[in-house]
Amino acid sequence: MQYKNLHKWDVSPAEAVEIQKNLREKIITENELGEIRYIAGADISCNRLSPVGYAVVVVMTFPDLEVVEEKRVEAEIRFPYIPGLLAFREAPILLKAFEKLKIEPDLIIFDGQGIAHPRGMGIASHLGIILNKPTIGCAKSKLFGTYKEPGNNEGDFSYLYSPQEADKVIGAVVRTKSNTKPVFVSIGHKIDLQTSIKFILECRRGYRIPEPIRIAHNLVSKQI
Repeated sequence: MQYKNLHKWDVSPAEAVEIQKNLREKIITENELGEIRYIAGADISCNRLSPVGYAVVVVMTFPDLEVVEEKRVEAEIRFPYIPGLLAFREAPILLKAFEKLKIEPDLIIFDGQGIAHPRGMGIASHLGIILNKPTIGCAKSKLFGTYKEPGNNEGDFSYLYSPQEADKVIGAVVRTKSNTKPVFVSIGHKIDLQTSIKFILECRRGYRIPEPIRIAHNLVSKQI
């Protein structure tokens, strides 16, 4: 899978913030989806005290969600752990895994944030722009925003709002399994929020976490 690096990764935290602000203008929040035959899930694991990180990208058929390709990468991580700038820590190694793919996904789900981020530029948005693909952020916890708890039944959701602009929707809090903690879904790139929610729900297989990133997480956890 090919892509164009739009900036350098060996930067200071202050430079990273400026890159995020500049890239934010490139995010597309409308659907630019074609036929969805393959969905990818991407996840990374690393110890804050170790310079080594592990990334996994899994490609699955859609809607059957059968694994057709998986790529794993181990590499040194050079950027420090700074909340809000995790893309600069994690994206370089994830891109190495995407480079190895022979089957190009039509949609990518990241275990992380999209625009539900203090500068509207979580890893799902950041890599969506670089990979030029529709992407969704699906995080296990909230990074940014305010919300009311959704209903307890699977499929229930509530909106996530920007604390800076009270009426601005930046994501959704989605109950993927009844009586279980919700996940935090946000637009990455080239997709709208309702469609993002739809795909997250369609990728469930009885678990809280949608299958593409659940499988990616399980694989990357074995690497540690």
